[in-house]
Amino acid sequence: MKKKVFGALLGVVMAAGILAGCGQTGGTKESAAGEAGGASAQARTLDQIKEAGTIKIGVFSDKNPFGYVDSNGEIQGYDVYFAKRMAKDLLGGEDKVEFVYVEAASRVEYLKSAKVDVILANFTVTDERKEQVDFALPYMKVALGVVSPDENLIEDVAELKDKTLIVVKGTTAETYFSENHPEVKLLKFDEYQEAYDALLDGRGEAFSTDNTEVLAWAIQNKGFTVGIESIGNLDTIAPAVQKGNKDLLEWINSEIEALAEEQFFHKNFEETLKPVYGDEIDPENLVVEGGQV
Repeated sequence: MKKKVFGALLGVVMAAGILAGCGQTGGTKESAAGEAGGASAQARTLDQIKEAGTIKIGVFSDKNPFGYVDSNGEIQGYDVYFAKRMAKDLLGGEDKVEFVYVEAASRVEYLKSAKVDVILANFTVTDERKEQVDFALPYMKVALGVVSPDENLIEDVAELKDKTLIVVKGTTAETYFSENHPEVKLLKFDEYQEAYDALLDGRGEAFSTDNTEVLAWAIQNKGFTVGIESIGNLDTIAPAVQKGNKDLLEWINSEIEALAEEQFFHKNFEETLKPVYGDEIDPENLVVEGGQV
């Protein structure tokens, strides 16, 4: 995919609508009931987080290059880079963040049950999710993409009719195809690695998730191409907190606005995403500064 093609496609879409282990290097993944379920518990306030001296942030551990564990066992990625900066500015050090590994379908439940203070797991803002959590200002924009094997490349949604499309539960891809393309068979997984393994094994003809992620995966996996580069609306990615956690939400919004002065998310892109994408993606088609899309 060429940068100018990707950018043009995102422009068209935008015109249409707009672990628990301490420290930076470890984390745990807990079971969760799903986006709509889970018991309620009171989230920690901003003052309580400051008093505790650590902030619990939910991130992905298997969604390269946004949140993933590298070959050295270190948690890395665009979301992780932001999480460390939040901990530094709020609590005085990047090591003050406690990462909790989440799955796509568990993000809402982890906030409702107060297992985390903040979700920074490539969380797309939707009206349905707004009813359950409070979103801060966005820091990224994204649409959906579809990756498939070169030998049977899917280049149009019509080609997916009666075929199996792999998706991850609780994602905008699952929602989009369920609501708009019932003729497409969906094979659903809890984790991104399971979904990619299924694509590699031929259990589905294609896989759909955020186009930025499938592009990165295709670059790293020869024999696969993002044939559908942009589909659905251009969405925004934002941090989320438990509904009603006003002080924490306001602090995050102030942080995002202040970071715009130093073009923080462009630096984040250069450090975490450019090594993967090279020149395939213009950062202006992905990065959001100061919460202004």
